[in-house]
Amino acid sequence: MERSDEQIKKERKQPWRVELQKKNKAKDRMAIQRVVMPEVEPEERIKSQRIEVNSQLTKEQVMQEATRCMDCVNPTCMEGCPVSINIPGFIKRIERGEFQEAASVLKETSALPAVCGRVCPQEKQCEAKCFYVEKLNRPAVAIGYLERFAADYERESGTISVPVVAEANGVKVAVVGSGPSGLSFAGDMIKLGYEVTVFEALHEIGGVLKYGIPEFRLPNAVVDVEIENLRMMGVKFVANFIVGQTASLDDLKEAGFKAFYVASGAGLPRFMNIPGENLNGIFSSNEYLTRVNLMGADNVDSDTPVLRGKNVVVVGGGNTAMDSVRTAKRLGAERAMIVYRRSKEEMPARKEEVHHALQEGVEFLTLSNPVEYIAGENGRVSQVKIQKMELGEPDASGRRRPVPIEGSEYLIDASVVVVAVGVSPNPLIPNTVKGLNVSKWGTIEVEQDKMQSSIPELFAGGDIVRGGATVILAMGDGRKAAANMDNYLKKKHQIQARGV
Repeated sequence: MERSDEQIKKERKQPWRVELQKKNKAKDRMAIQRVVMPEVEPEERIKSQRIEVNSQLTKEQVMQEATRCMDCVNPTCMEGCPVSINIPGFIKRIERGEFQEAASVLKETSALPAVCGRVCPQEKQCEAKCFYVEKLNRPAVAIGYLERFAADYERESGTISVPVVAEANGVKVAVVGSGPSGLSFAGDMIKLGYEVTVFEALHEIGGVLKYGIPEFRLPNAVVDVEIENLRMMGVKFVANFIVGQTASLDDLKEAGFKAFYVASGAGLPRFMNIPGENLNGIFSSNEYLTRVNLMGADNVDSDTPVLRGKNVVVVGGGNTAMDSVRTAKRLGAERAMIVYRRSKEEMPARKEEVHHALQEGVEFLTLSNPVEYIAGENGRVSQVKIQKMELGEPDASGRRRPVPIEGSEYLIDASVVVVAVGVSPNPLIPNTVKGLNVSKWGTIEVEQDKMQSSIPELFAGGDIVRGGATVILAMGDGRKAAANMDNYLKKKHQIQARGV
């Protein structure tokens, strides 16, 4: 007997059948393999500092990758995002081919989506919380690649959306520093209706995004578009302005600024205080990268060329060390070496950066530590004395402590050395603002849930508070500070209005 249309509809609505359909759909999604990002060949990309390593996915690739998203009822991926991006929201729009709309969703909470899609450690944050990783021990949805694609698609389309901004409230706030934390803060505050001015000490806006990250990872043109979007929202930028020297915070108060967000970063380099460290040819990673990234020192006709060398040693194992050694390779080093006191497995650098460095011919001298720099006849560094290390018991960081092996020293040739063993906070604001509580490390002390300092109208975040962290954590601080400064200023305004 043939079933009627009504009977068929009724059967389709039976709970067991609906659940089976869902399972089949989930099975189809899980059968898709994670997309692989295409890369420019190593021998080609090392010819120039300006060739971006990762190229771009196609529309078809990103739509298929977005299809892997499981539409989780409780999207744990968002728990891993310091700026609270609506990850399922933008991914579902990509799945439907709505790329411009995906970019708009990203910009609801992130001032720098094209930046984050390139340099954020998604594998330790949003992607680490993905259903595939936590439940299936499989590769996560490529959230970072999808974020990058959406932001790039919008930029290349020539039609860039500007987030909605509230009506101006007439309250002026100042931002010290135009790095990721300051830009994130500015983006949120301008949306709330404040008059926002960002003061930058250098001649270009962007902070560490411009001076610290090479263009083969983050092109300056990408950063400039993100900054222009903030300008279009109403944020004002002032370059070549050193708060604490050009003008003090008190001067800015007299100019009408009611509150301040200090995001001046950690630009003070650290050294190891070993013999020969002051020789010519030894750079901090800050100087080395700034001269190349911001001042064009990779150009042989530059007014401020940087020293090049046949053998280049970079000391350290973080992302900055990888940036430095890969830059040296692009400057013509025949032998570019990482010297790191722990094992490769314990390097704090992103796996992607280590992978790219290995592709490009970088050598890794792990469980090794420099103990002395030796000068050649011209007074420039010519050799590094290395001491071998072994791993002992875990230290405060949870990693096994490197222990020197007595009598294991040996020499390697090096005509350029770049020291990338960490940075300290910019001391200008901490040293010039009275009543500001500062830690023994020189960081500004804040209430972590508010980012508010001992001076009520002064908030701070990013590396000036953390002492050195990722772009996305700095951005998260900026968002948190904006929300709490908004509350502070509203309460203060209400109290003043009542005449208390």
